[in-house]
Amino acid sequence: MSHLTHISGPDGVAPGNGYSHVVLGEGRFIAVSGQVALDEDGKLVGEGDAAAQAAQIFENLRRCLAAAGATFADVVKLTFYVTDIAILPAVRVARDAHIDTERPPASTAFQVAALFRPDLLLEAEAFAVIPPRE
Repeated sequence: MSHLTHISGPDGVAPGNGYSHVVLGEGRFIAVSGQVALDEDGKLVGEGDAAAQAAQIFENLRRCLAAAGATFADVVKLTFYVTDIAILPAVRVARDAHIDTERPPASTAFQVAALFRPDLLLEAEAFAVIPPRE
């Protein structure tokens, strides 16, 4: 049995489309700082290309989660910061390649005026819960 419970449509709330409204978890909490499209050498991946940047961000998130003993199956919340809401379809493609779309995490997206570098199009952070230690 999973240590996470996903609720996509609580009573009185329209069902989420590609996200769960509520994810309950029992275990150890993991917070992954906002990740951007920088490779392991700090070089930008995908200048001007939202899909390439999203793919790199999800690879960075995967590596960060793995460092904590987690996978995308343990993610309870994703938060996206995009410089243009029009790039959300590219973000969703990258996200859906990594998450269980039948049991998606909770999610929030913000359009922001800028990120810390003008060549970055998006940033994403993740919260996860892994099972308690035996």
